[in-house]
Amino acid sequence: MGALDHLSNMFDCSSGSNRKYNKRKQLQTVEIKVKIDCEGCERKVRRSVEGMKGVTSVTIEPKLHKLIVTGYVEPHKVVSRVAYRTGKKVELWPYVPYDVVQHPYAQGVYDRKAPAGYVRYNQDPSMSHLTRATSTEVRYTTTFSDENTGACAIM
Repeated sequence: MGALDHLSNMFDCSSGSNRKYNKRKQLQTVEIKVKIDCEGCERKVRRSVEGMKGVTSVTIEPKLHKLIVTGYVEPHKVVSRVAYRTGKKVELWPYVPYDVVQHPYAQGVYDRKAPAGYVRYNQDPSMSHLTRATSTEVRYTTTFSDENTGACAIM
């Protein structure tokens, strides 16, 4: 902030001293899980968010039951609007890619309803440090795996 900006803010008499600064919303991608059975459901979900202020694009993946909204929006407002307009059960996308979670078969992580290659992401503080597994970690964890038939010749 330059000196002229500072001075103009000090001597601005256009509004009261209790003025609130408008914070600009950031461009976000909001992923939502909503059940989509047919083309009619897809159209209903799409129309529920297309007219929303700040939305730049809407993408629907019906096989994954996933709605992706990109724009200058807040996630909780998008979720509440879709739930209100469609009458469906709506939640933020609870899944992350399989290789991001350290122990995907830990209790509470495995979900049969998860799409292929995804596991449920719990907001557990112990799982807050999600990182992709490195090739050495994958090599060591699959060395003694039952799925790897040539895993260990010693045994």
